[in-house]
Amino acid sequence: MPVPYFVARPSDDGDAAPNGAGVIVVLEGNGMSLQLLRVCERLAAQGYVALAPDLFARFGPPDPEATMALGWFSKLQDEDALADLTEAAAELRQRFGVGKVGITGFCNGGRLSYRAATSGVPVDAAVGFYGGRIAQQLGTPACPTLLFFGDQDEYIPMSDVEAVEQAHPGQVVVYQGAEHGFFRDGSPSYHEEAARDTWTRLLAFFGEHLT
Repeated sequence: MPVPYFVARPSDDGDAAPNGAGVIVVLEGNGMSLQLLRVCERLAAQGYVALAPDLFARFGPPDPEATMALGWFSKLQDEDALADLTEAAAELRQRFGVGKVGITGFCNGGRLSYRAATSGVPVDAAVGFYGGRIAQQLGTPACPTLLFFGDQDEYIPMSDVEAVEQAHPGQVVVYQGAEHGFFRDGSPSYHEEAARDTWTRLLAFFGEHLT
């Protein structure tokens, strides 16, 4: 697999035994952050093989400051990102032997999780956190899809969220008082209630569709 990645695997003596499924975890605009790796570890503790591909590796080694300063986020083309995600799904199935593969991501990773579901990436369930510009890229997901937003998101207007809700009724959850990045623990935008509820919903959703 050309794109490098971080992987967290469950252990038989962990919180949950391996469940035979995998999850691709898609980075935010700041790249391979510690928060992203913690999400992988939390998923592994629930029995999933969690793999986070470094979609910015084509521009340089992981460096959150360089990622933002050099604009890697805006340089990444969707076709390249979707190709990497397709390879990540294959890696999970072929190298790690999982059956079904889910995808989740945050910010741009949330949008790419949605794009994966609507663009032929071979995933079996998708969960996106506060993905911007989804309203401008609406499609038909080929797998069960769940999308989370906050009503105080400074980057995603509620008119966009309403357009996504109209296109995908019953697949969108909006959290009152939650800002962009509400799941990002340790940041000023962290919203404990929304973060806790989305995690519960994500686990239930993946449990239903992946295991």
